[in-house]
Amino acid sequence: MTTKLQAIRGMEDILPEVSPLWEKLEDACRDVFRQYGYRNIRTPIVEPTALFVRGLGEVTDIVEKEMYTFPDRNDESLTLRPEATAGIVRAAVEHNFLYNGPMRVWTAGPMFRYERPQKGRQRQFHQVDVEALGYEGPDVDAEQIVLLARLWKTLGIGPIELHVNSIGDAADRLVHRDKLIDYFEGHAALLDEDAKRRLHTNPLRILDSKNPAMQAMIEGAPRLLDHLGEGAMRHFEGVKALLADAGVAFTVNPRLVRGMDYYNRTVFEWITDRIGAQSTIAGGGRYDGLFEMLGGRPTPACGFGMGLERVILTLQAFGHAAAQEPDAFLVHAGESAAREAWRLGERLRDAGRACVLGAGGSFKSQMKKADASGARFAIILGDDEVAAGKLTLKPLRGGGEQQLVTPEEALRRLGQPARDA
Repeated sequence: MTTKLQAIRGMEDILPEVSPLWEKLEDACRDVFRQYGYRNIRTPIVEPTALFVRGLGEVTDIVEKEMYTFPDRNDESLTLRPEATAGIVRAAVEHNFLYNGPMRVWTAGPMFRYERPQKGRQRQFHQVDVEALGYEGPDVDAEQIVLLARLWKTLGIGPIELHVNSIGDAADRLVHRDKLIDYFEGHAALLDEDAKRRLHTNPLRILDSKNPAMQAMIEGAPRLLDHLGEGAMRHFEGVKALLADAGVAFTVNPRLVRGMDYYNRTVFEWITDRIGAQSTIAGGGRYDGLFEMLGGRPTPACGFGMGLERVILTLQAFGHAAAQEPDAFLVHAGESAAREAWRLGERLRDAGRACVLGAGGSFKSQMKKADASGARFAIILGDDEVAAGKLTLKPLRGGGEQQLVTPEEALRRLGQPARDA
């Protein structure tokens, strides 16, 4: 007996029943990104492992525990991308595409992390990534946050809560690092194994721990926000002022640090309580040192990632259904009617209407399929209708009587194309 093949755990199929919500989200992203001048870039799914070790930091959960890493046939270490920013910066350095000045770019696609699958967290997940490369002012940080606020409004979801913080510059973090080590050493008995391991390599990561037993202790740790230098503080004040000017409400969260080592200054997350524990649907910040870490010239930059699975869950939580109904379903009975239905279907599509051609079978079974399709109208063609040069138009939604009409009248009754409605 042949073994039944199934998808790999944590890597899910996106079926036609839900894909219209994905299309709605993707279309909205493209429209909003275009409004702000962001251009599309597409980078490989597989990158050299060193890119992520250098870019994300060796002492991070992603690099230590979650990457899909393997040797290729030349024994080079390759990794399925766990995030997109490092690959985009690698491409910018490799192709020198900031030669003529700063650039705004975005990409979308699958990412891979070996995590315990749960609602809103898969091993293959999909992400939209937005990056502003070569911009150093607080305006681009605020722009990306406001861009997301516009996207939520466009999608009809909210309220979504915005958390912002500043993790300062390298010098600020050095001062804070020493204070953190002193504090955590004074509470060594409360540290779990991960925290003990990171105490002297990356104590800032301890603040991001989700261990419930450590939360009260972490809450009392020294705050980086209280040790910002003048430049970082001025930058953060600029971000907050621009958000206020745009009417975007926010909460300053001093414990917000994000999960990659490349961040500096502004960090932010958009959070909802409608999808369970995996509540962050988009997050990012500034990463002015990443270009140098990957062999490029010093280049300021800011960006964010948005988890599409989590946004889809949020859309569903706010009552958005996966709907992609055609304008009409063509029901036909008889040889000449089948040929005419074929021709009529193409004529309707030429006019921008969406229609589904019945695949034969009895009249009753075709009408059941027409009703199940969600179409607004059934167009019924028999040999008698064809001989008369007419068709029967039957409303399937909202009531009304079926009528014998000309094809021209049917086209008028179908109204505007579905994509423009």
